[in-house]
Amino acid sequence: MSPAFTRLALAAALALGALPAAHAQSLQELYDTARGYDATYLAARALADSAQYKADQAHALRRPNVGAELSYARTTSDSPQGVNNSRGPNTALRATQSLFNRANDATIEQADLSVTSAKADLQLAEQDLIVRLAQAYFDVLTAQDALTTAQASKKAISEQLASAKRNFEVGTATITDTREAQARFDLSTAQEIAAENDLLTKRIALDQLVGRTGVQPKPLAAPVALPPVVPADVNEWVTKAEDAPQVRKQRIAYEQSQLETSKARAGHLPTVALEGGYSKGRTDSNGNQGGINFDRSGPTSGSNVALKVTVPLFAGFSVQNRVRETLLLEEQARNGLEASRRSVAQATRQSFFGVQSLTAQAKALEAAESSSQVALEATQLGYRVGVRVNLDVLNAQTQLFSTRRDLAKARYDVLVNSLRLRQAAGQLSPADVAAVNSLLAK
Repeated sequence: MSPAFTRLALAAALALGALPAAHAQSLQELYDTARGYDATYLAARALADSAQYKADQAHALRRPNVGAELSYARTTSDSPQGVNNSRGPNTALRATQSLFNRANDATIEQADLSVTSAKADLQLAEQDLIVRLAQAYFDVLTAQDALTTAQASKKAISEQLASAKRNFEVGTATITDTREAQARFDLSTAQEIAAENDLLTKRIALDQLVGRTGVQPKPLAAPVALPPVVPADVNEWVTKAEDAPQVRKQRIAYEQSQLETSKARAGHLPTVALEGGYSKGRTDSNGNQGGINFDRSGPTSGSNVALKVTVPLFAGFSVQNRVRETLLLEEQARNGLEASRRSVAQATRQSFFGVQSLTAQAKALEAAESSSQVALEATQLGYRVGVRVNLDVLNAQTQLFSTRRDLAKARYDVLVNSLRLRQAAGQLSPADVAAVNSLLAK
């Protein structure tokens, strides 16, 4: 496949991909769409919703347990007194109500904590979706800016190439200028092809995330004004991280391990339950007792109420060993909680200083863009008056366009990493999507 055909195919794919989008989509619009499409998020939401039903199953341990029985029996007994045969149906209604069971109480508390843990998992999934969407969204904008820069650079180099050819024809420039410009033009063509392919790839990734085709993100509103990091003190961010979903999950795991120890110790405690039942049936009975034949038939009924106390006496030291095991697991969970706190604090600090660094880079690139523009204009003037050579102009053009490309990417990186900072500290929410969305063009 020829390079020309490859470029034509890429350009056609980009053009066709943009056709279904009648207008550019905002970050908020795509986020609302992704919440109803992204399989990873929907799976996490289904799992979180199921946690409540699992907890309700545990709560059944405190509720009455009622069952009905229906039977038909036939019995024969043979004793020195004689033979007895009986048969007939019987129905019974039996109920049990737990009055005291410490192990059941701990199980219910663990189930309630599992619901809270599931909500933390859902929050983590939602934060992950926000970051993934923002990254894909700004990746497309970055690729678009890179392509625009490559095309503008190619156009400027093309004009410089034409100028070098004219100057060579009239004898005011050497063939070296023409060859340098041609080499730079060929390189810019290759860069343009790479930028087109990168844009196509990034668009496919964004389309896959939201379940649409030809998604066209809105660019940043001009003039670009990046919001500062608030609060500006890293320690305040670390303090906020104490309530991060990751830390909450580990804290819940620690509390559940403590309840598991309580359950193990409950193996030494008695259990108390109230039991009751009512039965009704019919019996047909006949036989011979003491040499006298008899035949008795008729309805039967009965009821009972009992308070049942079960006291464990000895279970082969299984309870003691279970307690020792849960105490060590409790220690493991406590250390897991501490490790989570440290990890979140470290990630928060790294993200905070990363955003600060990117913000400073963006400001520096803004100044570099202005300086590069002035330098290019001065170099072009020097070339026209003969004090600068063609290579100087080409280098100045390359520097300007590279700076513009890097500036655009730095701005997008600031916004995405600001979201990552809030994610690291556990503070990221849909409201932050709206905040970033307000910076986009209307």
